[in-house]
Amino acid sequence: MRDKPQILKTETIARTRIFNIEQVQLRFSNGIEVEYERVRASPNGSVLIIPMLDDDTVLLIREYAVGVERYELTLPKGLIEKGESPLEAANREIMEEVGYAARSLEHLTALTLAPGYLGSTTQVVLAQDLYPHRCAGDEPEEMEVVPWSLRHLDGLLQDEACSEARTIAALYMVRDRLATRRA
Repeated sequence: MRDKPQILKTETIARTRIFNIEQVQLRFSNGIEVEYERVRASPNGSVLIIPMLDDDTVLLIREYAVGVERYELTLPKGLIEKGESPLEAANREIMEEVGYAARSLEHLTALTLAPGYLGSTTQVVLAQDLYPHRCAGDEPEEMEVVPWSLRHLDGLLQDEACSEARTIAALYMVRDRLATRRA
């Protein structure tokens, strides 16, 4: 394995309430120096939750995604707040966005998206044994909850409103995991 490049300098070049854009000067082991830019997200990270109503029905949400300027069919997600564990954040987020809480929460994996530019890690959590429980959240409008059968997952991908890579990866991961448990 190669040695990681040496970070010579890191400078914040822009900051918003969510992101911190940094310019990073690196020196690689072959002596070449380069500058990269990266987006640093919340230091606590985020969660993406797969809320399963039963062994086949996942609860998706339809949420406005300003990046693509349309409503996206996706899994509930959100930032992990200071002092919160990923599992606590997952339960809070599904109460806010889906109107359910979970008696069973299982951390599955961590995913990155464009790790060459985005310094953000999303913890993927499977939520099962759901029961109705709604909490107020910070969303500007109530989210539409869309039950979807994992048996028809391929059909979901035919819907142009479902394009978020983390959601797609997590749904296939859970479908396969639950099928293995049933076998």
